[in-house]
Amino acid sequence: MTDAPFEISDDTLRLSGELSLGRVARMQIPDHLPVDRIDLDSVEKLDTAGAWFLVQLSERAGGASIHGATPSQTALIETVRRSAGAAEDPPEDHVTLRGGTVALGHIVWDGIRDVLGLTAFLGRFVAELGQLLRHPTRLRGVSLVHHMQAAGLDAVPIVTLMAFLIGVVVAFQGSAQLERFGAEIFVVDLIAISVLRELGILLTAIIVAGRSASAFTAAIGTMKMREEVDALRALGLDPDVVLVAPRILALIIMLPILGILANIAGLAGGATMAWIDLGIAPGAFADRIVTGIGAWHLAVGLIKAPFFALIIGLVGCRNGLRVGGDAESLGRLTSTSVVTSIFLVIAADAVFSIFFALMGV
Repeated sequence: MTDAPFEISDDTLRLSGELSLGRVARMQIPDHLPVDRIDLDSVEKLDTAGAWFLVQLSERAGGASIHGATPSQTALIETVRRSAGAAEDPPEDHVTLRGGTVALGHIVWDGIRDVLGLTAFLGRFVAELGQLLRHPTRLRGVSLVHHMQAAGLDAVPIVTLMAFLIGVVVAFQGSAQLERFGAEIFVVDLIAISVLRELGILLTAIIVAGRSASAFTAAIGTMKMREEVDALRALGLDPDVVLVAPRILALIIMLPILGILANIAGLAGGATMAWIDLGIAPGAFADRIVTGIGAWHLAVGLIKAPFFALIIGLVGCRNGLRVGGDAESLGRLTSTSVVTSIFLVIAADAVFSIFFALMGV
């Protein structure tokens, strides 16, 4: 307050001159003021910044009253005081039945809208795939190979390592239980069936969903933010052909291959633990799989792979095309792609499991 004339006497702070934005910006509010009144008789001009300054002075002085203000100044000070109080002390949210019902309705409607949007996007992809089958030269081979490497080959180390460890865990846990009944040899059946039917391809799909769904959304979303997608349309190029089709087709091609590698790694991990823990030689382990495990267990797992790949690709590419012009939507939709694709993959796996059980496979 060194910039504005003032004096303190008889527990009263007397201000004079102008209390405007230009002057208030250079003032400092003392932590404590030994006054009970703030006198504005000599204040010539007061704007919103000055009114806020007076409210702060009053609070620092323990609620000192303000006197000498004109009616218009008093109205401005009270308006600022109410606004400051509303900003500092927001009303508590009370959960009501109506509010909860409305929130639930919004969640359900958003879910229905997402399902319909994903279904429409699937229809667009299928229609475009039909055009590509009629005119294969429209598909960009270089882009397809690039995404096969990025989404498939680059994921081989993490997929095989995780599958190997899962095989080790299943073998260790299964042997601990079967050994109590003298049925150690059946640990081979446990490992083979669980890895070939479920764990191998499901684990692979979850890892690919975490890697590729987010990568697809981030890449396409960044292009959307930079208006590169609009530039493609301006050049007469279809983004579904240039951006979407190569990514989804690359996943459909590579996910079964990754699933096979995951199966091999999972069986290798199980065989290693069975050899260490139960003394089952690798040769005996392999013979048991060949003679006791049907090939349909492998087929059941691999049949799911293209569908999982389609889900992951559709979710990742669609969310990328939904990105707006800000970084917040890019981050939010990237996270949404991972969560949604993993959820839909697990849900699809449950549907397949029920279907195969009903079919007796």
